[in-house]
Amino acid sequence: MEADFHHPSSPLQGLDSTLATIFAVILWNLNLHGYQFEVPGIALGHGKSLTILIWHWPFHHPPNLSTDVCADLYRMKGCQLTVDHRLFSQADVVVFHHRELQLGKARLPKEKRPPGQKWVWVTLESPTNTKGLARWHQTFNWVMTYRRDSDIFMPYGELVPNSANPDIPNKTGLVSWVISNYHHRQRRAEVYRDLSRHLRVDMYGKASHKPLCPDCLLPTTSRYKFYLAFENSIHQDYITEKLWRNALLAGSVPVVLGPPRAAYEMFIPADSFIHVEDFSSMKELAGFLKTMNSSRYQAFFEWRKRYGVKLYTDWRERFCTICTRYPHLNQEQIYLDLESWFSA
Repeated sequence: MEADFHHPSSPLQGLDSTLATIFAVILWNLNLHGYQFEVPGIALGHGKSLTILIWHWPFHHPPNLSTDVCADLYRMKGCQLTVDHRLFSQADVVVFHHRELQLGKARLPKEKRPPGQKWVWVTLESPTNTKGLARWHQTFNWVMTYRRDSDIFMPYGELVPNSANPDIPNKTGLVSWVISNYHHRQRRAEVYRDLSRHLRVDMYGKASHKPLCPDCLLPTTSRYKFYLAFENSIHQDYITEKLWRNALLAGSVPVVLGPPRAAYEMFIPADSFIHVEDFSSMKELAGFLKTMNSSRYQAFFEWRKRYGVKLYTDWRERFCTICTRYPHLNQEQIYLDLESWFSA
């Protein structure tokens, strides 16, 4: 399993790039084996800590940012988050969440961008559900998305070292699927219809008129041996909470539909999931699921002896990560054609 799950915080200020790379690898491996490092202040060349201005907080009103949340919650010192537009001229980085730009809830600043200030474009949506990118050519210096080739990598989740060995929940059902927005022409709908001809799939969510409360989701999916972690669209590295929360965290084996198997294996062990593309037909997949013996099923959970699931749901943590990446990013970069990059 590849180790590049998440960009670790790095205290390697002042080293040349070669030494920084070597020490980063050493520190990552030490962290992997349980050693923890306090992240020092992230200072700019003139000794100033970073100010990250969130131009419009994603989806809702921002939380209280009056304290040093990056240091207090995530041990990232020298990183100040703010939503105060009056600090625009002082901000080192300004962050723009695409949904608010797309819906017209936020507009770019009217003031001229100060010299050296960097603008970051942020989204967790797939290209299928991201519109209007042509308006933002030659605007943003860095991108922050779920794609591994982003300047600031922002996954929905990751596996982290964990010495605990939790029990697998008792199983009373075979396959479950939670779906809110069901569209007949989506690939996941086609695969579901074909698969459901050969085995029973218990559906939950708004689309099946069986909505689950937030606290009911995991107890429900954990009762099933398998979970259909089907993405709403197929794109590079687009692997969402359907895998991380609904399946892996719940203790259910994910049956995935999304990017190719190789993309999933960049994030999780090859023997921890089932990919629909591994089978020549949904009839073959159904037979595999229905006839699996206990020892074969238990083998899917070997990863739980060494790793646990960490979900990324707090936008404060996501935005604090910008500070840990800042020293390593190309300060001269600008995306000439954001739409072409994201749609590739």
